[in-house]
Amino acid sequence: MNSPDEIVLDDEQQQARSWFEALRNRICAAFEEIEREAGSDATFVYTPWRRDGGGGGVRGLIKGRIFEKAGVNVSTVGGQFAPEFARTIHGAADDPTFFATGISLVAHMANPHVPAVHMNCRFLATTKRWFGGGADLNPPLPYQQDTDEFHDALRKACAAHPGAGDYPRYSKWAEDYFYIPHRKVHRGVGGIFFDHLEGDFVTNFAFVRDVGEAFLDVFPRLVRRRMGAAWTDEDRAAMLAYRGRYAEFNLVYDRGTLFGLKTGGDVDAILMSLPPLATWA
Repeated sequence: MNSPDEIVLDDEQQQARSWFEALRNRICAAFEEIEREAGSDATFVYTPWRRDGGGGGVRGLIKGRIFEKAGVNVSTVGGQFAPEFARTIHGAADDPTFFATGISLVAHMANPHVPAVHMNCRFLATTKRWFGGGADLNPPLPYQQDTDEFHDALRKACAAHPGAGDYPRYSKWAEDYFYIPHRKVHRGVGGIFFDHLEGDFVTNFAFVRDVGEAFLDVFPRLVRRRMGAAWTDEDRAAMLAYRGRYAEFNLVYDRGTLFGLKTGGDVDAILMSLPPLATWA
């Protein structure tokens, strides 16, 4: 399940890539364990892909009884940005050479009472080097208990790293970023979002790892809490309508979608974030 080895990585790049792939393995194992608890034998199907120009990744997808559709992708790519796109990327205006490695996850759940979720962590290098990422909860039928628990896990991850974590700033950043202007609504109940986290690699990498650990700790707990809840046709209809809003955001505003498409990534991996079913009025 490792990414293709067509590009040469330095020590920092290799550390980041290796950890993102290890986190992917642990998350997928946790999701498969939940499926087994529900009496399902659903497992992830892994599809490697290569990028013209250097690198590639592995797309992981599961469709089960609890996870109607969940994708966990890792990629490690490098090369040259197109000149017009380079001008929009931190540190790439004068030199379009780039490197990027990361993990991206989206889970759409079968039960409307179980929140959908998004998480990603990434390390990029242009003329500058930085981490970015975050996690946000997307419940069709919100529960304050789940929202509070999710935010508390991320708040603690930030608090453990005062040199890198800034929960008030990152939480507000997520609130502003995951907003659908044409609908005038937020996508979900927030979380954290951060980007261009430069400076000491060791300090910042330790924080990013704890964001991943916090997600792995809290989200399976929320799934187990709600996955047995009874739901109605009205609940299902509300979930499908909510997914429509989710799809609109990812196709119109999401920077990760744009980055993947502009850098020649695997289209199916990039668009794995879209829900399996959605409705519009």
